[in-house]
Amino acid sequence: ATMLAADVMLILTGLLQLGKAGGAGATIDADSQERLQTYLHLLSSPGEEVQALCLVHCREVFSAMLRERAGQEEAEKPAKDVAPEVHRQADDLISVRQLKGGKSDTAALELDDDDDPVSSAAGAFTGELDFAARLKRVTQLTGLSDPVYAEAYVLVHSYDIMLDVLVINQTQEPMTNLCLELATVGDLKLCERPTAYTLAPAESKHIKANIKVSSTETGIVFGSIVYDAHGSTPPGGGENRNCVVLNDLHIDIMDYIAPASCSDLAFRAMWAEFEWENKVAVNTDITEVKEFLEHVMKSTNMRCLTPPAALEGESGFLAANLYAKSIFGEDALVNCSVEKRLDGKICGYIRIRSKTQGIALSLGDKITLKQKGPAC
Repeated sequence: ATMLAADVMLILTGLLQLGKAGGAGATIDADSQERLQTYLHLLSSPGEEVQALCLVHCREVFSAMLRERAGQEEAEKPAKDVAPEVHRQADDLISVRQLKGGKSDTAALELDDDDDPVSSAAGAFTGELDFAARLKRVTQLTGLSDPVYAEAYVLVHSYDIMLDVLVINQTQEPMTNLCLELATVGDLKLCERPTAYTLAPAESKHIKANIKVSSTETGIVFGSIVYDAHGSTPPGGGENRNCVVLNDLHIDIMDYIAPASCSDLAFRAMWAEFEWENKVAVNTDITEVKEFLEHVMKSTNMRCLTPPAALEGESGFLAANLYAKSIFGEDALVNCSVEKRLDGKICGYIRIRSKTQGIALSLGDKITLKQKGPAC
């Protein structure tokens, strides 16, 4: 046994010297060097405690890690007995609303269930059909004292953003040639041209707009409502053209991100590969490191890859890896490293890495906005 241990120590020493010399084209990393030195220390001073550590305690910890990983994989597996839900039959009519003309076939319209994109998209989100959830997605676009009142209901459905804009004529004069003119900032694209409407006094109208999304980043929709008013005549004669500027609509990045999981090896590989990094300093009113981690996970809609066993116990510092995937297949990596100082406050950094700049900046802005506490 002693000769075998001596041979193993000779091999380990050779590996250390080769790694430090860099003869193989690359030097040894610090983690591998520390592991080899630990093995040399264990082989040079064997004893009952060392044997118990390697053969008993390490085996118990490894078994617990395997049980925990098997439980996570079992929980993530879809149920085999549940039949897949059929949303559309093979012979159902496919209707593209943007290609419909003013004189569409009446028979085809009777068979079309997708004429209202907002209603059909809302059907895909069963948790958002209640009134309280719909109110959270309503944004006021104009003031109550403006001649035209407008508010928008925003619904994100996969690659589409549906805007249902309610427009109310608050004057005593009719409005003609009323148009909702929108523009976008970011990877957003309008699919429809503005249509002119006529509103009688105190009349309301729902105007729908469809916007296509091509990447995961915070987009902005802005615009104005223009109309002809009959109440006053400009100096040149004719009708008076008026314009009401709308408030900006900020599209939330959280609508495109879903929690996902990956192996530790894949996380490290992506962390080393991705070039865009956003480093956010921790500035929060939360005083417990675990509570802060849960708040970051809830605010960013990400999953913690660090096993719960590694986060157990009372400690003044915490380091965890978070992971999420967008509907466009983009990966978002987050490393949260925080420490509780003597005065009770939490300090540290949250590092975000991604392949594209947009998702790294948008996630950083979201964390900066929400990290103060649950009330923010």
